[in-house]
Amino acid sequence: MSNVSSSKPVRPKATAIRSERVDQLIVSARKSRDERMAGYRERSLAIHPWVCARCGRSFIRENLSELTVHHKDHNHDNNPGDGSNWENLCLYCHDNEHSRYEEHQASHDSQGDPDAAESGATHHPFADLKALLERKRV
Repeated sequence: MSNVSSSKPVRPKATAIRSERVDQLIVSARKSRDERMAGYRERSLAIHPWVCARCGRSFIRENLSELTVHHKDHNHDNNPGDGSNWENLCLYCHDNEHSRYEEHQASHDSQGDPDAAESGATHHPFADLKALLERKRV
């Protein structure tokens, strides 16, 4: 009896090469992320004062690790050289900001229409004002 399989066996050499490529991609992506993260933090600390933009707590070199760089638009890839998308926040204010943002996102998602806030007001208190004024004149 022959051992016939319906599918071709995967060659171990090809799998090893693919695995090696994936590993290289992961290493490259992590290195790129680390460079990007270190770069904008250093630039923000050079541009902005070492003070929390929310609570006003001051920082010195010894406790500077407690001062974080917050992206105002929550996009970590938006890093303009002038620092306009960054603000330095202490750990507590940074956590608070992200909690508030997550709650905001969740409330829009639960309403079923994430663009509802951008679509404008739904109540128009003066919609019939012209008709009301005309009735009073008559």
